[in-house]
Amino acid sequence: MMLIGGDEMEKDFESKMRLQNQTASGNSAAAVERSRSFTFRAPQEQFTIQDFELGKIYGVGSYSKVVRAKKKDTGKLYALKIMDKKFITKEKKTSYVKLERIVLDQLDHPGIVRLFFTFQDNYSLYMALESCEGGELFDQITRKGRLSEADARFYAAEVIDALEYIHSVGLIHRDIKPENLLFTSDGHIKIADFGSVKPMKDSQIKLLSTSSNEKACTFVGTAAYVPPEVLNSSPATFGNDLWALGCTLYQMLSGTSPFKDASEWLIFQRIIARDLKFPDYFSDEARDLIDKLLDTEPSKRLGAGSDGYAVLKMHPFFEGIDWENLREQPAPKLVLDPNATEGDDDQDAPWSLAHTGDGSQINPGADGSSGGTSSSESSALSRIASIDSFDSRWREFLEPGETVVMISMVKKIQKITNKKVQLILTDKPKLIYVDPSKFILKGNIIWSDNPNDLSIQVTNSSWFKIVTPKKVITFEDAKQRAWQWKKAIEGLQNR
Repeated sequence: MMLIGGDEMEKDFESKMRLQNQTASGNSAAAVERSRSFTFRAPQEQFTIQDFELGKIYGVGSYSKVVRAKKKDTGKLYALKIMDKKFITKEKKTSYVKLERIVLDQLDHPGIVRLFFTFQDNYSLYMALESCEGGELFDQITRKGRLSEADARFYAAEVIDALEYIHSVGLIHRDIKPENLLFTSDGHIKIADFGSVKPMKDSQIKLLSTSSNEKACTFVGTAAYVPPEVLNSSPATFGNDLWALGCTLYQMLSGTSPFKDASEWLIFQRIIARDLKFPDYFSDEARDLIDKLLDTEPSKRLGAGSDGYAVLKMHPFFEGIDWENLREQPAPKLVLDPNATEGDDDQDAPWSLAHTGDGSQINPGADGSSGGTSSSESSALSRIASIDSFDSRWREFLEPGETVVMISMVKKIQKITNKKVQLILTDKPKLIYVDPSKFILKGNIIWSDNPNDLSIQVTNSSWFKIVTPKKVITFEDAKQRAWQWKKAIEGLQNR
């Protein structure tokens, strides 16, 4: 497939979504087009990535990264979603990107992240989203082990408040999970990541008929939160999100997802069999609510029936919730990252803009060349995957001109103890892990392009093994990026 490069992709994107008003002519097609025409609330700006100071990573997707970004001239903070054009085109994700942009532009609710503006360059598309400084619900669950019922009740209520609005305008989110539920600085929940959103036929969101060519029962979402009907190839319904809500509430209260297992296949078998067990410490109200959200029949889940969300809000678990003034109520106190260092949020730390894919900003190597790999495929991989590498402290482990492809804080699983290490993959290629507290190199995994000498085995979305002739090292990535590690390493082997 020919890559849409430079301005072409963005022009194509805009031309397909900008609808011109036509003169009244009695033509039905023209009337439809007239009724669907709209102007974007969030404009496409002529900004460049140099207009922003880039900070820490917020999240990682299959074709995007979300990073903290401060506009230099205004000082305003954004969550900047950076999407690689080449990857989007190659993986045929263009319709998803367009749909997410259209949907976010029109949604207006305090429980949903807001889109402020977009821009683009030769390599990437950018969405400037509302910055949620409190982090992910996933992190709060991890730090606390599990949440109290009072905290879980409040958070579930705020998710329900936003989901009711999303469903009322005819949209299914399809990827509700703790990683996509973000906190404002004062601890209130906002739903993020509409890359998997599905409009229903009667949706109030204005769309082009060509906005998505996806089949009605295409599998999307995250394994642990996918409802059984999706695994059986049934069309998407509002009940999909309510199942995921039930899984999320269970995870808030227990610290783990209800169908967790060693592999995606085993997770799916447990979901289909509804192999559900409740811990003894769950209250009767919590058990009953989760049980009714995880009904195998989508239309019978609380909130999906003819009575809508009213019956869900009236469940005894939510006794005491003031639904009318929910977001004016004080939120539970957030627990800060105990491993965070003073410099983690430093927006003024120097960082190479080459990581965003702006070719004009690639830092020269020691010999004055552009540095890094000469392979265009590897460069594209570096542009999208290396955005984790904002912290300049890790540069001391790189050689001049060497670029980080992927970096993540992971657990190195050992027989007696598990240790946190910073796992780093570079375009040299090189694969190392560093002690983040002592800041010393702990291991250098010998690189080979031969899969017999270096291979990656994924156990589940979090666990993966790096296998060499001399040893096997097991890692756990709390951000569930095991498959991305596999793809990044194998991408460099196959360049």
